[in-house]
Amino acid sequence: MGLMSTRSEAVLIDVVRTPVGRGKPGGALSGVHPVDLVAGALAAILERSGLDSRQIDDVLLGCVSQVGDQSSNIARQAVLAAGFDEGIPAATIDRQCGSSQQAVHFAAQGIVAGAYDAVIVGGVESMSRVPLGSSAAGGSPMSPRLRARYPEGLVNQGVSAELIAARWGLDRATLDEYAAESHRRAAAAWADGFFDRTVIPVAEAADAVADETVRAGTTAAGLAGLPAAFRTDALAARFPELDWRITPGNSSPLTDGASAALLMSAERADALGLTPRARFHAFTVVGDDPLMMLTGPIPATRRILERTGLSIDDLDAYEVNEAFASVPLAWAAEVGADAAKLNPRGGAIALGHALGSSGTRLLGTLIDQLDAVGGRFGLQTMCEGGGMANATIIERL
Repeated sequence: MGLMSTRSEAVLIDVVRTPVGRGKPGGALSGVHPVDLVAGALAAILERSGLDSRQIDDVLLGCVSQVGDQSSNIARQAVLAAGFDEGIPAATIDRQCGSSQQAVHFAAQGIVAGAYDAVIVGGVESMSRVPLGSSAAGGSPMSPRLRARYPEGLVNQGVSAELIAARWGLDRATLDEYAAESHRRAAAAWADGFFDRTVIPVAEAADAVADETVRAGTTAAGLAGLPAAFRTDALAARFPELDWRITPGNSSPLTDGASAALLMSAERADALGLTPRARFHAFTVVGDDPLMMLTGPIPATRRILERTGLSIDDLDAYEVNEAFASVPLAWAAEVGADAAKLNPRGGAIALGHALGSSGTRLLGTLIDQLDAVGGRFGLQTMCEGGGMANATIIERL
C-alpha cells in the first residue's frame, strides 16, 4: 500500500456488469442471491486483470437496501463468496442511488491521497429479493426533529419527479417521447454489440444474456395510455398544481444487477503492465432541496465544471441517471447540454436502475461511449434520495 505522503493519479483499468433483470419474482436474476450476483462481478474483474486478490487493498461496494439478503456488510460477504483472500477488507456504502458512484469517489480519493494502490469498487441491488423500502420496515426516518423542520413531511421520489416536470414545464408527451427514445437507443446499442465488452455472464442464470428491461418496440403513443403512478388523493390535495404525468413508462423499472470496476494508481498500473482506460479528472458531491430531491445533478454539474474550468461543450458524453424522464430533461435544460450526447446508448428507463449497482454501470457505459466516439472527457452524474448528487468527470486515455 502506498505511503500516505504520496500523491498519485487515479486511473480506471476495467469495468464489468451483469445483465439487468426485472426486479420482481420470476425476473431473470431473481433466483440469484445478491451476494453471489456481485461476487461474480468481483471475480470477473479480478480475472480479467490477471491479478491475485492479495494485490487489492480494499473492496468498496454500493447497496441501498442493506437488510435481509443484502445485510451484514454485503461487500465483505461478496469478497468471501468470490474466493478472494480472507485478508482483503470490504465496506458497503449507502449514498442512495449514487452508492457505487460514491464508492468510486472514495477509492479514487484514497488513491490520490496515497492510501491505496488498487481498489475494486462496484455495487449490487436485488430488488426482487429485497424490495425498495425494505430497510425502513417497522420504522420511519422521519424523527421528531426532522418533522419539526419539515412539518408536512418529505415525499417519495415519484412525487419529486412530478414536481420537477411541473417546474420545468415538461408535459406528458415530452416525457413519453424521451422514454421511448431511451428504449430505442438501448436496443440499438445491444444490436450493435456496444455492451459486449462490459456485460459478463451470470453463472447461476445462464439464460440472462441481455438486459431484460429493454423493449425495442416502445413508442410514445404506446406509453401514452399508462396511468400516473404516484397520485393519491392526499398528495393531490397537497400539490394541486400537479397534473400527474409520471408513469411506469417514463420511470426506471425495478431491477436486479451488479457491477464492478478496478481502480489503481497510475504507478501501480504501470508496474503491473496494465493499460488504464481513463483517469479520474474530478469528482464532487452536493446536497440539494430534499423535497424536489432529484435536482441535485444540476448544482453538482455546475460545481464540477467550475472546479475544472471545463464547459459543457468540452464534454464528449454525459451519463445522467434516468430515474425518471423529468430528471435528465430538466438537467439538460439548465446546463445547456447537447441531447445527442445525453445517454446516447439509452438510460435507466430502458436499461434498469439496480440502485446500488447503477453508479458503476453508468461508468462502464461512459468509458465505452468515449472509446466509441474517440472522445476525451465524459461526465457522469446521478440524483440521490434525500436530495443529493454525485458528479464525476473522467478523461479517456
